[in-house]
Amino acid sequence: MKHAEPKRSLVKLAADAYEQLRQVLKRDNWRCQNCGRRENLEVHHRKMRSQGGNDSDVNLITLCHSCHANEHD
Repeated sequence: MKHAEPKRSLVKLAADAYEQLRQVLKRDNWRCQNCGRRENLEVHHRKMRSQGGNDSDVNLITLCHSCHANEHD
């Protein structure tokens, strides 16, 4: 049985960081690039920052919450 994780508090992004995320979503046509869903979208780092990835547009991809969770499992 999976236990529910505690809800994380929302992080308020600076305007320029939000704009970068919006541009990634726009580039990806506001669709999950794995399954095509258009709801519960998140921006995922292809190569995690902890592994040397950066916040450049080429390292970011739009995924829905489910596909994003699968990437981290």
